[in-house]
Parts: sequence; C-alpha cells; structure tokens
Amino acid sequence: MKILKFAIVGAAVGFGIHLITKKGADGRSILDDITEKAPEWLDQAKKFAGETLDQVKSYRS
Repeated sequence: MKILKFAIVGAAVGFGIHLITKKGADGRSILDDITEKAPEWLDQAKKFAGETLDQVKSYRS
C-alpha cells in the first residue's frame, strides 16, 4: 500500500512540475511569472509584517 501512495504522490509532483514549467501561448511559463513577481510579493509581505508589529506594539502599550 505504501508503494502505491508513493507512486501516486510521485506522479502528482511530476505532473505539477510539468504544468508549472510548460510554456504558454505567449512563450512564458507560470514559473517565469512567479519569479518575476516574487520581489514585489516579498516587499508587500515585509510591509504587512511591519504594520502588524506596529499594531501589536501599540496594543501592548
């Protein structure tokens, strides 16, 4: 039974990687879009974390 689960998970991971790296009609893949937008998302996450810390600090005071 464990080998069946292993095979299913492996097939799902392989299919997921195939879809993420597959080039679309515009010649770009999902992975290309993710790597391009990652710095923006990181900046947004840092801003959100800073705002949240400020709210927690003001709540504690």
